[in-house]
Amino acid sequence: MFPFDEENEGEVSFGESSDAEREMTPDIPEAPSVKTFDESGDFESAGDVDKDTLRAFVVAVIYANIAVLLVFLGPMVWYFEGWSRAGPALLGVGLLAGIRTYQTYRAWDRSRSDDPDETMDADPNETVGSDPDLDADLDDDAPER
Repeated sequence: MFPFDEENEGEVSFGESSDAEREMTPDIPEAPSVKTFDESGDFESAGDVDKDTLRAFVVAVIYANIAVLLVFLGPMVWYFEGWSRAGPALLGVGLLAGIRTYQTYRAWDRSRSDDPDETMDADPNETVGSDPDLDADLDDDAPER
């Protein structure tokens, strides 16, 4: 009448899966393989990137790292160390590096425009994005002289 058999002596196994649970559990999926940027270690694949893009990226990363470092370091040395001249100077240089990061990105973005001569060919009297149908409708509504 005792529910446990004599071999287990009333022990219950926690954490071990039963045979039924093992049969119902799905197989663990395998992660797909990932191609890394550079498998050989000598940066051969960096030659596939446009030189202007690579240069802008490296310069922006350097400026951004300087900006993050100095924007946080400046107020800390000002407050904790009491350096009332060096702290604000570091903060200012950090803010300028952040602005320079943005300028580098904007210059790269402008250089990637589809047709740089497009703005030179445009009619200077025509507004950008004007719609001829809309202009005709506006002319119809204008009072006659």
